Amino acid sequence: MDNTIFSAVDNYISNLLLAPDPVLSNTEAAIEASGIPSISVSPNQGQFLHLLARLCQAKKILEVGTLGGYSTIWMARALPANGKLVSLEIDPKHAAVAQKNIEGAGLQNIVDIRIGKAIDLLPELEAAGEGPFDMIFIDADKPPYAEYFEWAIKLSRPGTLIVTDNVIREGKVLNEDSDDPMVKGAHRFNKALAANPAVTATIIQTVGSKEHDGMALAVVN
Repeated sequence: MDNTIFSAVDNYISNLLLAPDPVLSNTEAAIEASGIPSISVSPNQGQFLHLLARLCQAKKILEVGTLGGYSTIWMARALPANGKLVSLEIDPKHAAVAQKNIEGAGLQNIVDIRIGKAIDLLPELEAAGEGPFDMIFIDADKPPYAEYFEWAIKLSRPGTLIVTDNVIREGKVLNEDSDDPMVKGAHRFNKALAANPAVTATIIQTVGSKEHDGMALAVVN
């Protein structure tokens, strides 16, 4: 099996279960037109995040890494009218595109995009008492993933779901000696996840249009 069949099955699932969505299509088009890297979650992964948010009956969600707002929209749509999603984005240009996409989705009263380094913004969230969050999605620069995870726990409560994307890196995490900073970051995170008694966790391998990777799922004890 190869990536061709993975993508074909991914498209099969999307065509079968996901209705055409002009808002999300426009969001994807805006991301491409702006030159933002095409590294958003896939439609199936977006639906997965949406279902997870509904399953944990989230009212407050924290997202680390907004990019163009594609995953943001999927999760925000799972929130009640009085819900809140705080999304952290380092790049002001990405944040501006995301804000327009959020407004196009009619979610501007729910989504609050904060611009800056997540490693600086996370302590500010804690100091301001903006936690605990019901669900936290980490999908940003990989080297500080372990640190993002530690802050996510501080901003959680028992039962909070922490989802972390891109933690398998096409299986490259098996190489303990990799000098790829993305792989090293994922490897550090995976070890931190395994060693932390504050959570019960697993990692699910993912294949599809985004090729071979994995998502970590952790519930705070």
